[in-house]
Amino acid sequence: MKEDNRHQETIQCPVCLSNAFLWLLITLLALPFAGAKGQCVMENNAFLPGERLQMDVYFKWGLIMPKAGNVELLIDNAVNGPRNGNGQNGAAYRYRLLFKTTSMFDHIFKMRDTIDCHYSKEMQLLRSEKRVNEGGKYLVDDLKFTYNEGLTRVRSLRYNLEKTKIDTVLVSEDCMTDMLGATLFLRTHDISAMRVGDVIPFRIAVGRDRVNVRFRYAGQSIVEHGDNVKFKTKRFYMDIFDEAFTETKEAIEVWVSDDGNKIPIKIKAKLKIGSAEVKFRSISGNRHPLTSRIVIPSR
Repeated sequence: MKEDNRHQETIQCPVCLSNAFLWLLITLLALPFAGAKGQCVMENNAFLPGERLQMDVYFKWGLIMPKAGNVELLIDNAVNGPRNGNGQNGAAYRYRLLFKTTSMFDHIFKMRDTIDCHYSKEMQLLRSEKRVNEGGKYLVDDLKFTYNEGLTRVRSLRYNLEKTKIDTVLVSEDCMTDMLGATLFLRTHDISAMRVGDVIPFRIAVGRDRVNVRFRYAGQSIVEHGDNVKFKTKRFYMDIFDEAFTETKEAIEVWVSDDGNKIPIKIKAKLKIGSAEVKFRSISGNRHPLTSRIVIPSR
């Protein structure tokens, strides 16, 4: 298998910005998989096909905090997913992320990212395809997952229009997911029994690396959303061992809705080039009522 030198290219700020965006997207619904059963099998009691979640991304430098991008997360029934051993469509769900920078940020560093994840009916991740067009450069990450003998194996392929950059296999005794796939663990995990200080580690396949990530529960919190709306949330710290962040401990704070949907309401991150926030905008097709939302009557 063909592999490139991991130290061949010097990381530039736009690349750090790109990585930061991707790590922020991990947390859009994220929590660990301590409740996962068997070989990364999860029970879906949080969403239905047809759900659509929209978020806004902001970056802060000094006193200014402009809107940097828009995120859309879609869950649908899979139509043309990965094939199983019988040549049949083995996927039941398609989980898709669409991200684009705003027109203002397009002049700084234009980004158009798409991530497609296909899951079996048991909620096992089968394949993840990430296509990015960032700063005029096109790149594809293709991850194929198999589960047997108590191991998770990931065929990781990364390429652009000119060459293959990574072609390797990652193996883990623990359940391992991709960047976007990590986001479904919160929604399939019972967080009601978690206590302040609980720590749960997990792994994410990124290129040739198995990135270690862990979450720490920080308790309940109220998040303001506009002038007359508040959300009851549960707050988590996310520790990431990746070079895109200034510090690994408490690299990201996540506030998720304290209801059956467990959707992200607010995400805050410290980055090498400043800080970033992702804020909930809207949701449709949600399985459960958004009971965490509190509307304050106008005076």
